Amino acid sequence: MRELVCPNLVVGSGCAGLNAADWLAALGQEVLLITEGMNCGTSRNTGSDKQTYYKLSLAGDDGDSVGEMARTLAGPDVDGDIALCEAAGSARAFFKLVGLGVPFPDNEAGEYVGYQTDHDTRRRATSAGPLTSRYMTEALEKSVRARGVPVLDHTLAFEILRDDAGLAGLLCLDRRSGEVFAVRCANLILATGGPAGIYADRVYPASQFGMSGMAFAAGCRGANLHCWQYGLASVGFRWNVSGSYQQAIPRYVSVDQAGVEREFLAEALGPAAAADMTFLKGYQWPFDPARAQGSSRVDILVKAETDRGRRVYMDYRRNPAGYDPAALCAEARTYLEACGALDGATPLQRLAAINAPAIGLYRSHGIDLAARMLEVRVCAQHHNGGVGVDSHWQTDLPGLYVCGEAAGTFGARRPGGTALNSTQVGSLRAVQQILRSRRPLPARLPALPALRLPSGDPGATLAELQQAMTRHAAFLRDEGGIRALLGRLDALEAAALPFDPAAPVSGPKEAVDRERRLRLRDMMVTQRQVLSAMLLENEPGEPGVIETRGGVSRRRPARPIPDRDLWFERVWRARREEEGGMQP
Repeated sequence: MRELVCPNLVVGSGCAGLNAADWLAALGQEVLLITEGMNCGTSRNTGSDKQTYYKLSLAGDDGDSVGEMARTLAGPDVDGDIALCEAAGSARAFFKLVGLGVPFPDNEAGEYVGYQTDHDTRRRATSAGPLTSRYMTEALEKSVRARGVPVLDHTLAFEILRDDAGLAGLLCLDRRSGEVFAVRCANLILATGGPAGIYADRVYPASQFGMSGMAFAAGCRGANLHCWQYGLASVGFRWNVSGSYQQAIPRYVSVDQAGVEREFLAEALGPAAAADMTFLKGYQWPFDPARAQGSSRVDILVKAETDRGRRVYMDYRRNPAGYDPAALCAEARTYLEACGALDGATPLQRLAAINAPAIGLYRSHGIDLAARMLEVRVCAQHHNGGVGVDSHWQTDLPGLYVCGEAAGTFGARRPGGTALNSTQVGSLRAVQQILRSRRPLPARLPALPALRLPSGDPGATLAELQQAMTRHAAFLRDEGGIRALLGRLDALEAAALPFDPAAPVSGPKEAVDRERRLRLRDMMVTQRQVLSAMLLENEPGEPGVIETRGGVSRRRPARPIPDRDLWFERVWRARREEEGGMQP
């Protein structure tokens, strides 16, 4: 088997992975970036009407502090030390992006203005528009390229190698040839994104699958794997229909196989309540059990229609049945009036007044909201849990770090936009710890583990498991279905066949089949961990972080926000000592 050697590896080319590679190179470290496809992944290919970046307040007269932001992020299911780091690092991370050219808006005085997002108490959110994460990715890639970081493109990382000291290397698949090769390394930063592949209904782009299973297979714990964000999204072109798409108050329609339409929201809630709840979905886009009798009724009613085999659409061409702007709640009337949208004769006219680029976004993907309805479903959008990490984003395995959406740093009520901040802060924290640890390269690779891959038709099995997750273990969950799915995973794993990674590949067809089976294996490992956490969530107990290892879950209290030294001279002295002496 071919072997490469590099002290520091980064897997993933989204916001988190590129930032990690950029910082390593900037600080003089040798680094190799491995990616399935430089232009794949969620950072590059998704967004919302006003994709949010969450950071410390940097404008206006409202009081804010690192401690207050940390208290917003922390909670009964979020560790306080991680929340503190994400708050403390947010300004540094944000201004790096500004310096790289990401066009966050500032006023004439240079204040970076903000707005309030979901689960937030301040106006910490900002945005560069619907493609904020794409702008971030493009800016970071430009910097990485300028620093000469080598990139292994079209490469699937699938197995972490470990020895008695911790991380030892990585097995990778060349997606074009099907060849498996090894990389020996001292440090590895996984930034493979959320495990999008476990669900059938998802907002994630088709190019985003996730490979969290290799960390779980290496013995790493999961954290809050049951915590997901689900929300309404278009399904032809995958996009969150949040914010202004809801605030324009479109007509919700379901259509049966005979083409018969029903305005099911107005039927179930009454015209006035249906309009108000639709508007509030703009602010309250993620499904929230606490709002099951409020705006999240919309998600529940949409799911009920799709479970009956009907297709659900948002229609911007006509007003909902019984729509009366005078009957709207005060919050909706005030907002629409301030946007100059209250007098809009149709939802499309209101949307144009609130956010005209939101219409253009769909038009650029061949969807004219003036000509046809937009099909939607309740979809998995973001994993708030993931691989468990400490406040340096290091896992239980020394030398292995996980950042971005693959890391389990959030709980159930994540403020909107914190995910983008976490990609930047977490990857920087990992790089800083790598520099401190000075971990040596292993002298040799360990013996390869015994690997097994699923048998049968991998495409059919993948679709079956994804659909079962969407049906039984999405925003509405049933214990019987979850246990049945775990039983199915048991049967599939028992039927798996030995896999020799060093075996030659006969041709392109076998290379594609090998990749599909490796992805299916990873998804099955991840599904088992997620389902275990969901079952424990359903059991009584004190709130806390749910940790999962080897398919077994337990609760523990979240770590509190730590006391820290804020006396300048002591902190300055400690920094000088860390850097090896007195600074001039």
